[in-house]
Amino acid sequence: MKEKIHPKYFKSVARCACGNEIEIGSTKENVKVEICSKCHPFYTGDKLRIVDTAGRVEKFKRKYGMK
Repeated sequence: MKEKIHPKYFKSVARCACGNEIEIGSTKENVKVEICSKCHPFYTGDKLRIVDTAGRVEKFKRKYGMK
């Protein structure tokens, strides 16, 4: 392998919007995710859960006339 071409590897923490924190290895020091296994409907068994970030769901509903 060539030297000095690989990014640095960090032990970092991935923070979810729900507040869950998971220790991971990454090339970035800070990782933020919108959904994780603690709040994802597939893992929680919920039939429907809308995760809204910055009003995107309301914007979509207004744009396409859904109520």
